[in-house]
Amino acid sequence: MNKKVLLSIKDLQISFDIGKKQKFVAVEDVSFDIYEGETFALVGESGSGKTTIGRAIVRINPAAKGSIYFDGKQITGKLTKEEDEFVIRSIQMIFQDPAASLNERATVDYIVSEGLYNFNLFKDEADRHAKVVKALTDVGLLEEHLTRYPHEFSGGQRQRIGIARALIMEPKLVVADEPISALDVSIRAQVLNLLKKLQEDKNLTYLFVAHDLSVVRFISDRIAVIHKGKIVELAETEELFKNPLHPYTRSLLSAIPMPDPIYEKSKKLFKYEEAKHDYSTEKPKMQEVLPGHFIYASETELIEYRKQLKEDK
Repeated sequence: MNKKVLLSIKDLQISFDIGKKQKFVAVEDVSFDIYEGETFALVGESGSGKTTIGRAIVRINPAAKGSIYFDGKQITGKLTKEEDEFVIRSIQMIFQDPAASLNERATVDYIVSEGLYNFNLFKDEADRHAKVVKALTDVGLLEEHLTRYPHEFSGGQRQRIGIARALIMEPKLVVADEPISALDVSIRAQVLNLLKKLQEDKNLTYLFVAHDLSVVRFISDRIAVIHKGKIVELAETEELFKNPLHPYTRSLLSAIPMPDPIYEKSKKLFKYEEAKHDYSTEKPKMQEVLPGHFIYASETELIEYRKQLKEDK
């Protein structure tokens, strides 16, 4: 059975003005599809461009080149008012810092209701109240929390408020921008389990942005590894962990801390050396090395990666 593509990114480039008519290219030649109902993870170090892509999907960052299609409709460029409203309602974002993303002067009731007010998504006051209470209970909060302010909650509770604010709009796609990185370790598993449960209950699709491969292994169906604004490897989760090919992917995997102190002490970190890639004669591109497993490589490198796969087997 063919999977339905919900979001499709084609040759995306995002740049920023840095003065004196100069531009900084943050993301270049990025292409991938997200299927309906899956969790697609975008993983890379700080500054790699992963959040920039997420913000482009929700139309915060404009695309310099390329296109983004959502549910078969192009959402880059100028949209009509109706198209813009469709995108806002259908694609919601959970932000990295729950404290910074919530209005400290507004009650939880207003924060979660804001989307309902903006799009007039309720019949009357009783209907609005019922929807807000349902959104809060869905994320494990109580009706009595409605009158409180964000500073009265813990970090994990504030992130739950952010999730409720996103899900009350009944979106098809949720961009989760490192939703657990600002939380205590003990709270992270709770929020991840909550996201998985909500996905099953509401048939949600996630773009999960993270810098930790061990976290995305738990929640994602497919993973794209991004480095300096370019995707270098893309595969199903277990395939990526089983056969990491690109040196940058292998360096990320080697950096995952292990709970065994003896192993941790003796393990060798894989260092990614960018200088080894000489693309002066052969230009690299995304190529399929195994079914569903893509890698950013030149033709010569692709031959080497295929040899490596045979040796590993």
